[in-house]
Amino acid sequence: MDEDTRYEAVRSRDARFDGAFFFAVETTGIYCRPSCPAVTPKRRNVRFFATAAAAQGSGFRACRRCRPDAAPGSAEWNVRADVVGRAMRLIGDGVVDREGVAGLAVRLGYSARQVQRQLTAELGAGPVALARAQRAHTARVLLQTTGLPITEIAFAAGFASVRQFNDTVRAVYAQTPTQLRAAAPRQGRTAAPGAGIPLRLAHRGPYHAAAVFDLLEGEAVAGVEEVAGPPGGRTYRRTLRLPYGTGVVAVDERAGDTGRAGAVHPGGWLDARLHLTDPRDLTTAVQRLRRLFDLDADPYAVDERLGADPRLAPLVAVRPGVRAPGAADPEEYAVRALVGRTEAERLVRAHGKSLDAPCGSLTHLFPEPAALADAPGPLGALAAALADGTVRLDPGADRDDAEEALLALPGVDGRTAAAIRARALGDPDVAPPGVDVPDTWRPWRTYALHHLRAAEEPR
Repeated sequence: MDEDTRYEAVRSRDARFDGAFFFAVETTGIYCRPSCPAVTPKRRNVRFFATAAAAQGSGFRACRRCRPDAAPGSAEWNVRADVVGRAMRLIGDGVVDREGVAGLAVRLGYSARQVQRQLTAELGAGPVALARAQRAHTARVLLQTTGLPITEIAFAAGFASVRQFNDTVRAVYAQTPTQLRAAAPRQGRTAAPGAGIPLRLAHRGPYHAAAVFDLLEGEAVAGVEEVAGPPGGRTYRRTLRLPYGTGVVAVDERAGDTGRAGAVHPGGWLDARLHLTDPRDLTTAVQRLRRLFDLDADPYAVDERLGADPRLAPLVAVRPGVRAPGAADPEEYAVRALVGRTEAERLVRAHGKSLDAPCGSLTHLFPEPAALADAPGPLGALAAALADGTVRLDPGADRDDAEEALLALPGVDGRTAAAIRARALGDPDVAPPGVDVPDTWRPWRTYALHHLRAAEEPR
């Protein structure tokens, strides 16, 4: 998009572009998402940015009306397989906070200077600035949804010091942490993360939740996952293994989404609640849920392309906003794709780590690859490859390299590798071998297959 087209999107308050770019107003010092309801500024006063971090780095603060830092992520980062797309997925997963820029560069196979240069050239912000913007958003969520002491929030959000935390919050929001907390309603605020952190997981455009929850319910592994409630009002719950601890998450199907012929809700969010043993895991947990529920997708682009196909057009018309769910734990999904649901449940009982405090029917974490590396046959080979890094499925993994490494393992056929590529690696354009998936459906062939699955058509 050129800048004139972006300005037209701002002038029409087009929510389709929320998260795809941001605009700032030089006369107010504020940056917003395109759908901001405020009075449209004059064109000569507007600047455009690819990321919130770039706007913050230029001295603009976040709008208090449209909360641009909470916009859905750009769908571009899920589609792109280049170093910038991979870097953005890793930064979203919290790698810079945990491993620094050097760790990010090692994962990408580039030098730290090359990563800095490529991100700055394309996005207007380097990895440190992008991670800082993410930390600021995490801090706001914790300040406004929990009763944690402010000092604890500073370190939970990933800041190195309280002073850095205070300076960043003031720069991004033009408020102190105390003021930011006071501005939020007290209703629904939890006393501590152990009581659960309430979240609204934003998405753009229509979201066909029924198909997503049908899929998750059909493949849920007992002890690790469950889906409860009637269609249209279901809750998906699962355990999470996270960098600093463990978590249990609950995500609600939106009210009014009733059944396969699938009502959709035209935009907004999914309600979720996170129970974390360590609040430092909030950013990572949220990003993994976003990938699982495919919340950063661009349903307008997907439906426009697939809706032009005679076979898919009636399916898109009935189910706009069908998503391609990912995986909360890519390595777990790879094992499950290989062994199937029944064997996965046996592995949980035999090798899964028990939760310190079971939560209803959720009692275990799925076994880590290292715990399964001695298993005989293809399972042991896959687990060992995941454990030693021969197969990488993290958010920054090269998808082609990962698929090649998977196919080199015994017992992993083309369909299994394709399923892992689509779900664990979030590739939106996967065509499993032996399945009629024409090139005219590119670059959204994964979504096309989900449309056929939702319609229960033969594939």
